[in-house]
Amino acid sequence: MIEGDTSNGRVPLGHMWLRQHFGLSVPLPYTESYAIAGARRTEVMGARAIELYPRRYATGDNVIANLRFALRHEPLDLGILVAAFEVMPPATIEAWVRAEPSGAYARRAWFLYEHFTGRILDLSDVAFGNYVEALDPKKHVVTTRRNSPRHRVADNLLGTPALCPTVRRTARLEAQIGVHIDAEARAIIERYDPAILARAVRYLYTKETRSSFAIEGESPNADRTERFVAALRSAASFDASDKAAIVRLQNAIVDPRYAASDWRGFQNFVGEMTMDFREEVHFICPRPEDVPSLMRGWTALTARMLSGAVEPVVAAAVAAFAFVFIHPFEDGNGRIHRFMVHHVLSRMGFSPDSLIFPVSAAIVRDQRRYDEVLESFSQPLFQAIRWNWTAEREIIVSNDTAPLYRFFDATLLAEYLYDRVVDTVRTDLREELGFIAVFDRAFEAVRTIVDMPDRRAGLLIRLLLQNNGRLSGAKRGQFPELSDAEVVRMETAVQQAIASERSEHGAD
Repeated sequence: MIEGDTSNGRVPLGHMWLRQHFGLSVPLPYTESYAIAGARRTEVMGARAIELYPRRYATGDNVIANLRFALRHEPLDLGILVAAFEVMPPATIEAWVRAEPSGAYARRAWFLYEHFTGRILDLSDVAFGNYVEALDPKKHVVTTRRNSPRHRVADNLLGTPALCPTVRRTARLEAQIGVHIDAEARAIIERYDPAILARAVRYLYTKETRSSFAIEGESPNADRTERFVAALRSAASFDASDKAAIVRLQNAIVDPRYAASDWRGFQNFVGEMTMDFREEVHFICPRPEDVPSLMRGWTALTARMLSGAVEPVVAAAVAAFAFVFIHPFEDGNGRIHRFMVHHVLSRMGFSPDSLIFPVSAAIVRDQRRYDEVLESFSQPLFQAIRWNWTAEREIIVSNDTAPLYRFFDATLLAEYLYDRVVDTVRTDLREELGFIAVFDRAFEAVRTIVDMPDRRAGLLIRLLLQNNGRLSGAKRGQFPELSDAEVVRMETAVQQAIASERSEHGAD
C-alpha cells in the first residue's frame, strides 16, 4: 500500500490519516483503515490488517473525525497518536471536549493528550458520568485500571508516558492464552517422582544458560555458567526496580573487562562486518541521553504489569523485549533480556516453583524466527532515524528518537514468546523428565544383569538410548567384557524401559 495513494479509490482513515496529515515520521500502524467504494472487508497481509470501510465511514479532512474513528474502530497506535498530539493545536481537543463534555471518545482523547504530552488543557474537570477505559479491552491487553477523576477515564495502559508499549488482542494470541500451557506443565511434572524432577531442574537451568549464551554466539566457561545459573535461580526474588541490582546482574554474566557501573553513556548499535570490511547496521539503539528516562519507564512498566493482572507470558514478552530495545549496557543486554522472561514468569507464578522453562533452547531451535521478530521492531524504526558515521566510525543520531522506543506495538513479540514457551514445555521439559525416568529404570535393569561400574553402565545406556534400545555394531567393541547374550538382555531391558515410559507418561 502506497501511503496516501487514492488512485485505487482508497482514502485513509483514522491513524493512517493522522500520520499522513501531520507528516509524522513514525512507523506504520499494524491496522490500516481506508474508505472505499464497496462493502466492508478485511485484507490480511502477514501480520498487518487492511480494514476497508464503505464510503459512509469517510472522515474527510477533519482531525476530530479521524481521532474519533481511531478511538472507536481501531486498535490504538500510541506512536502515531502521541506524535499527532505533539503537533496539533491544543484548541483542537479543547473544542471537541467542550462540544461533547460527556462524550466517551472526547474524554479518552483528552486523557491521552494530557497523560502523554504533560500539557494541561484549558478545561474543567468532568463533574459526573461513568468512567470509560483508556484502551478498549476487547482490542488490547490491559492492566488493572487506575481512575483519572479529572477525565473520568480509567487508565488501563500497560505502562506510563516514559514507556508504554501496546499489545493487540489478536485471534492468534487469544488461542495461545487458551492453551493454558502453565497448567499443562504442572500436569507433566505431577507424573514424576520428586527425585527425578530435582535432577531435571538442575539440567534445565544449565540448558537455559548454555542456550542463552549460544544465541550470542558464545560458549561460557564453567565459572560464567555457574554465575548465570545462580542468577536464574534467583529470578523470582530479583528486584527489577533496583538499578543497582540490574547492574550487578550485568556484572555477573559478562567478562569482567566489560562490567558496567551505570547505564551506557555512548551511542551504540547492533550490526555486523561484511566481507568488504564495511559495518552493516541492523539496529540503532536509543541515544545515551534518553537511556535513563527510558529505563525509569521500563522499571515502572514492569512493576505495573507484575501487579496488574496482565497475562504472564505477555508481560514477560513486553518487559524482556523492551529491555533489549533500550540496550542500556555495552554487553550482556541479550542475556539479561532473556533473564527477564524468567523473572516475570516466576514472579507471576506462571513457572512452577523452583523450575525454569528453558526458553532460550526453544529460540536456538529456530533462531531465524527470533531474528525476524527483532527486525519487526528494528526495521520500521530504522526508517525514522536520521544518523550518520563520524570520522571515527561511530554513529551519531541527529533527531529526537526517544518516542520511537517509548511507544511500540509488542503483539508479534508476545505471540512469538508464547510459541517458544509452548515449545519448551512440550519438548525440553517433557523430554528431560522422560529421559531421566527411562535412564533410571534402564540403569537399574542393566545393573541386575551385570554389576557394571556406574560410568560403564551409564555410557552403555546412553548409547542404547541413542539407537532406540539397540547397541550398534560400531559401538559393540567398546564393551568387550560383555557377552552377546548379556548385550541382548540389556537391549531388551532398555527397550522395555522406553515402552514403560511411553505407556505411563504419554511420551511421544
